[in-house]
Amino acid sequence: MAFSTQDSDEVLSEINVTPLVDVMLVLLVVFIVTAPLLTNAIPINLPKTEAVAPVEQKDPLVVSIDGAGKLFINKDEIQPDLLEFQLQAAKAKDPEVRVQLQADDGVNYGEVARAMASIERAGITKLSVITAR
Repeated sequence: MAFSTQDSDEVLSEINVTPLVDVMLVLLVVFIVTAPLLTNAIPINLPKTEAVAPVEQKDPLVVSIDGAGKLFINKDEIQPDLLEFQLQAAKAKDPEVRVQLQADDGVNYGEVARAMASIERAGITKLSVITAR
C-alpha cells in the first residue's frame, strides 16, 4: 500500500504486519487444539492370552581388565596373549557368542585397544563395551 505525505511528493511504502500476526496467532491456536487429536490411535480391545516363556538367552562372555592391567574372562584370570585363543574356542562352541568388555577407568587405552583387537581377530562381531553412568 502506498502513502503520500503532505509535506513532500514522495511515496512511502510500509507493510502493515498486524493482520499477518493475527492470522499466525489464529493458526497457532488451531494447531495447538488439533495436535492432540491427531495422536489418538484407533481404540481396540486386545484379546487376553497366557504368558509365554521368554526366549532363553545365553550369558555373554565378560572380558575384564582391572586397574593393575590383569585380564579376566568371566572372573578367571588369563594371560593377555591367550585371550584370542580362548575367544576362538568360545566362538567354536557357540558361533553367536556375545562379549562384554569392561575395563577399569585407570587402565591405559592401549591395553583396551589390544583386547578389542583380539576380540575382533577371534571373529566375534557382537561386542558391548560396559561403562558406568
